[in-house]
Amino acid sequence: MESTSGRALGLVRPAAPDAGEARVHAFRQAEALVKRRRPLDALQALQPVLEAEADKPSVQLLAGRAYFHSAQLRRAEHALGRVLEHDPSDHYARFVLGKTLQRLGRLAEALGQLRMASAMHPQPEYQDAIGEVSARLALHGT
Repeated sequence: MESTSGRALGLVRPAAPDAGEARVHAFRQAEALVKRRRPLDALQALQPVLEAEADKPSVQLLAGRAYFHSAQLRRAEHALGRVLEHDPSDHYARFVLGKTLQRLGRLAEALGQLRMASAMHPQPEYQDAIGEVSARLALHGT
């Protein structure tokens, strides 16, 4: 007599997502939330990934962006610094770090980061940021 169980019929129940898949899903969800300007929700979604994979530059970059957009500027600076420790040529991390330093009022440091980002990967957004910081520095006579 043949069994009518799913296994006997060749049907296999999908396995529960493993921890790696769950982290990928959380990372993608956090990315979408940052893009929708919901940085606090993004940080909440990203928390399990930060706990499990804190050394990954992509995780730190996403956290840095979320911290920046939620005005947690010291945390943003720290996360972006970790990205640059792993990959000094990451122009986007330098750009966001420059914007972070600008918001912190550390204009000379910001200008240095923005110039490096622009030298690595010229983009109008980077040039605009350089112009903003340069203008503020000129106003302050620094």
